[in-house]
Amino acid sequence: MFKKLYITVICICSSSLSWSQTANLSEENIHNLPEHEYHLTIDHQTVNFTGKDIDAITINGGIPGPNLEFTEGEFAVIHVTNNLDHETSVHWHGLILPNFYDGVPYLTTPPIAPGETFTYQFELKQAGTYWYHSHTGLQEQRGVYGSIQINPKEKPVAYDKDLVLVLSDWMDENPASQLKNLKRGNEWYLIKKKQVQSWDKIIKKGAVGAKLKMMWQRMPDFAISDNFYDTFLINGKNQQEYPSFQPGEKVRVRFVNASAASYYWLTFGGANDPMLIASDGQNVVPVAHNKTLIGVAETYDFVVTIPTNGKLQVRAMAQDGSGFATATLGEGPLQEAPVVSKPDLIGKMKKMMQMDMKMGAPASKFRPHHQDSIKVMKKYQMKMPNMTMDTMQKNMDGQMAMKKDKKSSDQKPMQMASDSMKNNSMNSQHSMEMGYKIPAEKVVGSNMKTAGNAQFNYNFLKAPKKTEFDSTKPVKELLFNLTGNMNRYVWSINGVPLSETDKIKIEKGEVVRITLNNLTMMHHPMHLHGHFFRVLNKNGAYSPLKHTVDVAPMQKVVIEFDANEVGDWFFHCHILYHLNSGMARVFSYNTPRDSRMKGYPITGLTNEADHIYTWGTVTAASHMSEFSMTSTNIRNQFNVSAAYGYHNNLEADVSYERYLNDYFRVFGGVSVENEMEDSLEELSTTAVGGIRYLLPLLINSELSMNSKLRPAISLDTETMIFPRIALFGEYEYQMDFGWVDPLEGDANYASETTWQVGLEYIFARNFSIMGSYDNRFGFGGGLVTRF
Repeated sequence: MFKKLYITVICICSSSLSWSQTANLSEENIHNLPEHEYHLTIDHQTVNFTGKDIDAITINGGIPGPNLEFTEGEFAVIHVTNNLDHETSVHWHGLILPNFYDGVPYLTTPPIAPGETFTYQFELKQAGTYWYHSHTGLQEQRGVYGSIQINPKEKPVAYDKDLVLVLSDWMDENPASQLKNLKRGNEWYLIKKKQVQSWDKIIKKGAVGAKLKMMWQRMPDFAISDNFYDTFLINGKNQQEYPSFQPGEKVRVRFVNASAASYYWLTFGGANDPMLIASDGQNVVPVAHNKTLIGVAETYDFVVTIPTNGKLQVRAMAQDGSGFATATLGEGPLQEAPVVSKPDLIGKMKKMMQMDMKMGAPASKFRPHHQDSIKVMKKYQMKMPNMTMDTMQKNMDGQMAMKKDKKSSDQKPMQMASDSMKNNSMNSQHSMEMGYKIPAEKVVGSNMKTAGNAQFNYNFLKAPKKTEFDSTKPVKELLFNLTGNMNRYVWSINGVPLSETDKIKIEKGEVVRITLNNLTMMHHPMHLHGHFFRVLNKNGAYSPLKHTVDVAPMQKVVIEFDANEVGDWFFHCHILYHLNSGMARVFSYNTPRDSRMKGYPITGLTNEADHIYTWGTVTAASHMSEFSMTSTNIRNQFNVSAAYGYHNNLEADVSYERYLNDYFRVFGGVSVENEMEDSLEELSTTAVGGIRYLLPLLINSELSMNSKLRPAISLDTETMIFPRIALFGEYEYQMDFGWVDPLEGDANYASETTWQVGLEYIFARNFSIMGSYDNRFGFGGGLVTRF
């Protein structure tokens, strides 16, 4: 398994990728390089990681797929056979290769149809640790991923052996089912992880004010990870052992985070910290570094020394504290890796809410093609009230020079200073040490958020040689606000999901500099295909090269890359469920589309995040029965609901609504009801239309008018008062002025009020027990079933 390498004298200044290197224009082996061939077969297979048999998708019969080992300078020929009953694909993550072989179906590469074999071929112009995975739907989550190890011609440091550790997250639940459940917006996965921020916990921790501030801005419970995972894996097992390593050996441990949605804290046992030597396949100046956060799709290489008196433990703990996986190297007594404490979500929420920060930037907006990213950035920037300019000036470091670019020329010093002061309270109340700020002239808007939480930056990474660009190159500056709506689970860039945007045109020869401004409460690992970019940090001209960058909550990161390719290249959040909910863009050099892509329209990619999801609820109670069903995508929603009471009262509604933005929609439909008890033979059908709006405090509201000109207003909400118990309420008030049907007697006004309040105990994802009082049907209780 391990290959002994004898080169020990190395030049630290070597780089695993010649800076600004491009793929060959030819796809053939024009340099007559030694060819290295692999055959991969993607197929269904039953696996069992948790004690339960699950239908998964494997590569060559395994999860992960095989490690593809090459040597820098070889020519790769990889045949991929699809034995599935539906399309698949393979993307070669981090590799510089011809556009046609990048592997994004319908954008650069045809999908691999069932029963077909597709051959990828490209020159390996780089060394390092990379990986490959499906770019079709949610297949990656089901097992279609593996590692790539490209051995360097010369080692960056001395080591004896290699070990690739592929980190991944595993769910027994069908990933499509989990995505649907996220889109319906319930709390089940937080409940399973014991992370729901119910009111009993909120009161106990003195966080009522913070919780109300979150709700006022229409924000649900604070979460680090959306999903629930049954286990976490290292090379396909929760606990791995590698006893063959000998005491004193130096091992290059190559980590690949092939997870669909999980970040990990990497910690190492042993007397000495490991030596970090590479990130995303690119060499860095070696640095001793323990407790490293590895984002989704990132890779890190460490050199560790096997202890002389035991085995070394490596621990990968999910960032949200919901689980971990371990591996041991060597034999003997365990030298345990440090355990990272579980995060205090309510504490983090309280610290976030100490900032006078406007939250809830829309993930979908009224006019998708209207450019307002600067306006949105300013609207949702951090502010600190009750601070004088003198006080703020003392907290500045002299870098308050205004950005020259006209796009941000109206950014005020007061606003810039407030970013700094607010970040000071991000992690400890008014005491967090500020990090390095990116020079203001390289950031769109204020640069203060680039110096936010020092726990989440890349200042420990330094390139072994300068990576800066020729200063004469033209620079194209872009601002990407990372936006999301947790209630509907829509994710986007600048408030526009992928399905509603155009390609971003770039020109060969320019430098593209992007300010990534995270306006959400979650981390986003942003990945650019076909290029490496500089992540600007305190090392200036020696800023590191990466293909994936973590953008922490409410912070800014600046990246820049040399536009030196042709074709279209994907840029997206690598949390699979965010990608499949719209957080992506396409960079285009505006060159002719490859003729081999005829018959594969790009809409096959761009519409992937705009699927229609359908779910529903059936309540069977002693006093009433209810049914509701919803079919929805980003903008369109169909609703069917019905309620039947034991007095033979029936109400049913069918409606279509159009989301104009995250919170506001218009609707129309029909309503059927009997207006008197025990009168099912006298049903009345009316047309109805109006508006629906999500109010602060997460209250759903509706203002409507039916064809009998009877206006109505309704409100409903639900909140978790205990970890599994929800309190819910509904209210409707309908008015009748006799404009169509005359009222009885001399009355000129009549009204009807209906309301319900109740409790629901959630004991499974699809089942609850409820009890309620309805002013029409009285008290009762029963079973709630979700589908």
